[in-house]
Amino acid sequence: MKNLDTPTLNGLTEMRLRALSARLSDERSRFIGFPAALDFDAVGLEPIMRTLLNNVGDPFVRTWHGMNTKDFEQEVIAFFAKLFRAPEDGYWGYVTNGSTECNLYALYVAREKYPAAPVYYSSAAHYSVPKNVHLLGMRGVVVPAQPSGEMDYAALQQLAGAQMSSAAIVVATIGTTMTEARDSVTSIQRALQAAGVRESHVHADGALAGAYAGLLTPRWPFDFQDGASSVNVSGHKFLGSPMPSGVVIVKRADIERVRRSANYTGSIDRTISGSRNGHLPLILWHAIQRWGVMGFKHRAEQGLALAAYAHAELQRIGWDSWRNPQALTVMLAAPPEQLIFKWQLATADGWSHVICMPGVRKAMIDAFVADLGEVRPH
Repeated sequence: MKNLDTPTLNGLTEMRLRALSARLSDERSRFIGFPAALDFDAVGLEPIMRTLLNNVGDPFVRTWHGMNTKDFEQEVIAFFAKLFRAPEDGYWGYVTNGSTECNLYALYVAREKYPAAPVYYSSAAHYSVPKNVHLLGMRGVVVPAQPSGEMDYAALQQLAGAQMSSAAIVVATIGTTMTEARDSVTSIQRALQAAGVRESHVHADGALAGAYAGLLTPRWPFDFQDGASSVNVSGHKFLGSPMPSGVVIVKRADIERVRRSANYTGSIDRTISGSRNGHLPLILWHAIQRWGVMGFKHRAEQGLALAAYAHAELQRIGWDSWRNPQALTVMLAAPPEQLIFKWQLATADGWSHVICMPGVRKAMIDAFVADLGEVRPH
């Protein structure tokens, strides 16, 4: 009879878990087409992962239950606030379940500032942006992108001028989904000023490149000192996390308009999700302690070098390909479907891409290029 006090897994369940582990290990060896760090290390975290952690409510407000990691979350927020050059003692933020929630929160804050303002975003922006605009009942205006994927600022100026609105909300994409193009916050601000827009909230969606865009030379203009009002980054992409995660940073003055909920937990809540994963801040804190700013810069430089190598190898075999400056992403003409599935390549409009995230190795690129060489017409 099964002991209900200390239940165990049956043989079939254990077999299925072993099969899953083997399958994922195989998939991981060919994971080069989507942005996620493969070198996550959980050393020291294993015992804590068996503990319930709920960071319910505001990360800066103590709750009545102690099963949380809010102190670690505060350190994560402070790290990214400094990285994004947020106003000292003038920022607020929290760890989310991903950048879709980050974008939703930033747009929510912007809507509370400028309820009637249109939301401008590039045609190359992440699909979560128009989805969130719809969810919030806002009015979206799509701005054409340049061939590189970067926003067309002349088109933004023309569209903003035609709207005749004194305020505007703009989502700047810092690393577009397909080409890793980056929108310039300073160029966006200039376009809005030229269009006669007097007030604005520019949100920098740095889900992909936000963690390293400010560490490279030349430095890309995207953060608070460049004119952004909010910035976000994904934790599972460049940093490394076994679960999707994100961090959103906003100006403290802006969240005063956001409704607060007092509740039975003892903590006010300005977040979207309320109950929040307390393991995610700990995982991101662990990555920050492991790498630090210089380590993140080194990771970016390694990825850029591998992307340059991948691009050169594709050119060597005559495969149509290109790459934006300072991008970990290499665009290539879409290969046959069996290779798209084998190497898990994001593909759209006849183009696929390889993303040289931390953990992608030269041997993986070599094996991929070898596969392409087998199908390339001679």
